[in-house]
Amino acid sequence: MAELPAPPSLLDEVNPRLVVAVTRSQKRKREEEQALVSERKASGASAEALDSSARATSSKGASGSVKVHQSPPHRPDSKDGHLQYELGESITPVYKILAPLGEGTFGRVLECWDRKSRSYCAVKIIRNVQKYRDAAMIEIDVLKTVQKSDPEGRYNCIMLENWFDYRGHICMVFEKCGLSLFEFLRKNHYKPFSAHLVQTFGRQLLHAVAFLHTLKLVHTDLKPENILLLSSAYQRVPVSSGSKFTKRVPMDSTIRLIDFGSATFENQYHSTVVSTRHYRAPEVILGMGWSYPCDVWSVGCILIELLTGDALFQTHENLEHLAMMQVVLGPIQRDVIKRADRHAQKYFRNGGELNWPEGSQSAESTRAVEKMKSLQEIVCSRLDGTPAAHFTDLLLKLLAFAPEDRITPDKALEHSAFRIELPSEELIMPANVHRTSSPRINQSRSGNSHQRASKQGTAPQAPPTTCDSNAYANA
Repeated sequence: MAELPAPPSLLDEVNPRLVVAVTRSQKRKREEEQALVSERKASGASAEALDSSARATSSKGASGSVKVHQSPPHRPDSKDGHLQYELGESITPVYKILAPLGEGTFGRVLECWDRKSRSYCAVKIIRNVQKYRDAAMIEIDVLKTVQKSDPEGRYNCIMLENWFDYRGHICMVFEKCGLSLFEFLRKNHYKPFSAHLVQTFGRQLLHAVAFLHTLKLVHTDLKPENILLLSSAYQRVPVSSGSKFTKRVPMDSTIRLIDFGSATFENQYHSTVVSTRHYRAPEVILGMGWSYPCDVWSVGCILIELLTGDALFQTHENLEHLAMMQVVLGPIQRDVIKRADRHAQKYFRNGGELNWPEGSQSAESTRAVEKMKSLQEIVCSRLDGTPAAHFTDLLLKLLAFAPEDRITPDKALEHSAFRIELPSEELIMPANVHRTSSPRINQSRSGNSHQRASKQGTAPQAPPTTCDSNAYANA
């Protein structure tokens, strides 16, 4: 009987299919890795970053295959050069777009999820326009200088975590913070912060500005929009004792100073006009040239706005702006007027008096100036007694017309306004405490935070305690 051939083994049947499956899997994996490398190269990342990012952003699917988070197909920018995007898409394989945070002349800011660090972040995406790209690179240099001198973020300046070039857009990655002080006021229907919080914010802001000035940097664009709360968490407290109406109060008083796009080193070219109008110092309006004191003036305007809920100088015209300054602070000194450039001399009569109200452009403008109050009256609408005297004295020093007469940030931090203890209407977490929690904490949780920080130093000797304007002469 002829010997029958042995039946093919199960291994012989399965092996070819396994080989085909493995080959296809390897091919798919290679294609995904090549796509990832190409995408990262387009963004300007280094070879080391490609490898680490590929590992960080890959994940196993249910079938065991490697999933790579790729950017969407290329689409044209908007007519203004903004990046076009959709929520849920990726900016490089690392950053998943979650929500828009803001938009400005420079570009857009998006909230993203960093797959590499497993944390939330804010990505500032610059318009694909050459002048904004150039400005962004200058801002990155400034941020690197700041971070090199303050790697731990002790001076309340925003921390740059990363930057890259994505499809022609410079992208800057920052820590995720909360609302700006302006946005918090707006959502609070412009109800002012308590004097205690204004004191806390002012101390941190001056601390940051003093630090920048030691680096020979002038920020030039200080305003509530450029001061972020570290967290958006808040609690509600009564507007006044026994009131059924409430207002929001931040649970964490820590702030971050942002937007260094206009920051200028002292030895760099100084443009003629700096600062947003409401916070612009008189020497800028008068063409006298500017330096560190223009930041100090802005701080003074900001503190009044936080204390009252309203911007101090709500104007868009130079002469009206100067007239408002005189109502609030008194006449501009003649030696300051003499230093005004020839373009600004038109605002004055005979080189000595402001041409107001004769130079007013409208009856509405005249009425706006007439409605202004003196600095003492403004402060006394919110404070009384000793706190009012101390705050008024500090603000007068921050808002001196002559730049050389303006107090420095370091000296301002030593002022009695920061040494008195003010009553607090809320429970807040003191600034600069150690944190271990994620920035995305419960946005509506109530008073489980730490008590406010105790007063710093010894209480100063009390100045006059009335709100009569004469009481401030020797404060």
